[in-house]
Amino acid sequence: MDDAKTVGILISGRGSNMMALVEAGIPVALVASDKPDAAGLAWARGRGIATFALSPKGIGKAAYEAQLDAALREAGCEVIALAGYMRLLSDAFVARWRDRIVNIHPSLLPKYKGLDTHARAIAAGDAVAGCSVHIVTEELDGGALLGQAEVPVLAGDTPDTLAARVLAAEHRLYPQILKEFVTR
Repeated sequence: MDDAKTVGILISGRGSNMMALVEAGIPVALVASDKPDAAGLAWARGRGIATFALSPKGIGKAAYEAQLDAALREAGCEVIALAGYMRLLSDAFVARWRDRIVNIHPSLLPKYKGLDTHARAIAAGDAVAGCSVHIVTEELDGGALLGQAEVPVLAGDTPDTLAARVLAAEHRLYPQILKEFVTR
C-alpha cells in the first residue's frame, strides 16, 4: 500500500478488529490502549508493532488524551482507527484529528447508536442487523458513513449469537473500508 497514510489503532480489549486490520496489510505505526493489560497489546508487540498503554484513572481525561495525542503524533500516525476502543473521545481531541478518525460500530447506523446494539435490534424485531464504518465526529456514532455490512437476525438469536455474526462481518468490512480511506 504505497502512499497510504499511517494508522494508529485504539483498542480496549482483545483487539480482534485491530488484528484484522494488521493482517490485511494496513500500515499501522502504533496500537494504543486505555487498558495497560489489554490482550491486543501483547499481540501487537509480538508482531513488532509499537504500543502505548495508559490508564486514564487518576490523571483526568485531558491529561490522558494529551499523552495519547503525543504518542500518536510521535509515531507518525496520520489516521486513527478505533477498534473496540470503549472510551468516548473529547470534542477537543476529535477536533484535533478532524476527519481522520474512523470507527467500526456494531449496528446499521443511524440505528442503535451507543451500547447494547444487538439486544436492541432483537428487541425491535429487526430482520437484519450489521455493522457500520464511519468518520468520528463530536456526535456519538454520528459521522459520515463509509460503509456497512448486513447480517440476518435469525429466529432464536441472542445478543451473543448475533454479536458473533456481526463481529465476523466487521472483520471483513473494516479492513476493506480502511484500506480505501488511507489511500485516498
